[in-house]
Amino acid sequence: MAYREAPTYEISFMFRRIIVPVDGSENSLKALELAADLAKHYGSHITVVFAKPKGVELSFDPIEKARKRVEKKGVDVEFKVLEFDPAENSTAGAILSEIADGNYDLVVMGARGRTLSSELTIGSKAISIASNSPVTVIIVR
Repeated sequence: MAYREAPTYEISFMFRRIIVPVDGSENSLKALELAADLAKHYGSHITVVFAKPKGVELSFDPIEKARKRVEKKGVDVEFKVLEFDPAENSTAGAILSEIADGNYDLVVMGARGRTLSSELTIGSKAISIASNSPVTVIIVR
């Protein structure tokens, strides 16, 4: 049996602050579970965000769904609703602003949100964030 050195946990310094955009879809909640596992192993802090246009009321609460999904995981999580003016910004734009302003190290997000077409393997918001994010992005399918 070969001897292996103990892990160095360099990742714990690389990904201290993780942002997870959610929209209530199963893909976004799977991304949250991955982020929670990373946080549990490496001591990361997670910020869960939901971006919505100002004045829009939803019939469901994506933040509450996310809270229930991670409540027993034993990790450091905070929740934020990002409201934006749709005449001046977009969902992806609001999330990208939060990524830059919040000094995050990693984005973990679902490949496709609540899009109606199951033909799409990756949504426009995921493409926009992955293409324009100043930090590493993990896309969960």
